Amino acid sequence: MSQKFFLYARKSTDVEDKQILSIEAQLQELRDFAKRENVEIAREFIEKQSAKIPGRPMFNDMLSCIEAGEADSILSWHPDRLARNSVDGGKIIYLLDTNVIVGLKFPSFWFESTPQGKFMLNIAFGQSKYYVDSLSENTKRGLRQKVRRGEYPSLAPIGYLNDTRNKTVVVDRKQAPVIQKAFEMYAKGDQTLERIGIFLEQNRLITKIGQRIHISRATFILSNPFYYGHFRYGGEIHEGHYKPIISKKLFDQVQVIMKQKSRPRHKQKNEHQIFCGLITCASCGMMITGEYKVKTQKNGTQHFYTYYHCTKKSKTQKCSEPCIRQEILDAQFSSILQKVSMPRDWAEYLNTRLEQDRTNSAQSVSVFVEKNQKRIKDISVKLQRLLDGYLEQDIEKQIYREEKAKLLSEKKSLEEEISSAQQKQNSWLEPMQKWINEAQDMEKIALDSNLLNKKVAAKKVFGSNLLLQNKTLRVSAPTFSNSPAESSENPWSCLRHALHLGGIQPERTIWEPPVRLELTRSRLQNGCSTN
Repeated sequence: MSQKFFLYARKSTDVEDKQILSIEAQLQELRDFAKRENVEIAREFIEKQSAKIPGRPMFNDMLSCIEAGEADSILSWHPDRLARNSVDGGKIIYLLDTNVIVGLKFPSFWFESTPQGKFMLNIAFGQSKYYVDSLSENTKRGLRQKVRRGEYPSLAPIGYLNDTRNKTVVVDRKQAPVIQKAFEMYAKGDQTLERIGIFLEQNRLITKIGQRIHISRATFILSNPFYYGHFRYGGEIHEGHYKPIISKKLFDQVQVIMKQKSRPRHKQKNEHQIFCGLITCASCGMMITGEYKVKTQKNGTQHFYTYYHCTKKSKTQKCSEPCIRQEILDAQFSSILQKVSMPRDWAEYLNTRLEQDRTNSAQSVSVFVEKNQKRIKDISVKLQRLLDGYLEQDIEKQIYREEKAKLLSEKKSLEEEISSAQQKQNSWLEPMQKWINEAQDMEKIALDSNLLNKKVAAKKVFGSNLLLQNKTLRVSAPTFSNSPAESSENPWSCLRHALHLGGIQPERTIWEPPVRLELTRSRLQNGCSTN
């Protein structure tokens, strides 16, 4: 039974395909090859899409038709036309393994449906993927270098043109005066964004894809630092080496006007507030919730507040706790977080002790490993002697097997002890060092205005021990004793306890107890120290 081939030609518009034959050239090459090889072409599939990611419609349609039995082979110019990702390449290899695809032919690549042929095809697919990945990484590296030189690596905004010959950005002499005029108009404070959008449209300013300037686009233009000489890239602001259209002073004036005219978003009454789910009412034990409020004065001025109060859902008692403003609660969060911030000298001391532990642990493990490796070497010698004695018939078969089993068992135990010692020697040091850095950064989080970071930090440090009573946020104090049940307090509780002791007794007495501090069994005085 003769093979039926599907012809597949592909060309994408990506950079890596610049050196690849055009669709027309591929078709001519493949048709000529089919005539020379007497290949019957049942259908041609032509696709203009990158193969870097799965999901090409024509390629998937071709495989579906092959699985339906319309053909059993594929003719293509090179394996990289079929796949440049592991999913599509793996699909073709699998169809070859299951004989759904009987053969592949390429004018520029040898292939036979044998183990060796599939191996070489797999290598070709892998090379194609590697080429794409490397090209992407090199392209990103080049873009980062352009940014460092102050060159904008993307499509220039309205008012500028991309100079493809010099690969730079230049001022568009027709559009730049209109952009400058738009900034000057809005800076006066008597224009709306809609009016600016109409002005830009009247002056025939359109987007790069030919669309009119809407309010959202006008907002983007007026808030784009590109026009005074800086540009955003990769989430950062970079200094550009091109001619600015406006001054930084004019840009700042426009930003002030935009901020004054913008209105804060009215939150829904039942919208989840940032500190919800973190604090418990000290009076009734119910959770504290947040509520957004808007107060309007007689002259129309609006004020926006967020209040936190008890949910008052207790069925056994009536709670009379008052509400508290978010700004006040935020200040109290900052205060309690600062109280669990590790002092710099404490962190330096702990890091020094950690380095000592790291060195001591490495030395002791090295001695242990060396000792066990010597024992393993001795066992290997014994095994060889045992084998020699058995081959010389000096040792009976039963004795040989028993002694061999004992030696192999001992050797395996020693090898596992070595592996375990090497894995565990620093297993607690890195988590401990990470916790020290977090504890030292707690003051920075406390002084920052990011409420979410404060909530995350408070949850990590205090857990469910935050209480609110009489508009005051407090922490339920942890208990410390010598009982085993309470000796595994988390490190934050130990730090709080140590900071409390720091105001009562000398710091030296806090650190001296010879007990190792680990994240799962931490002690600072009566259970909180490092050794």
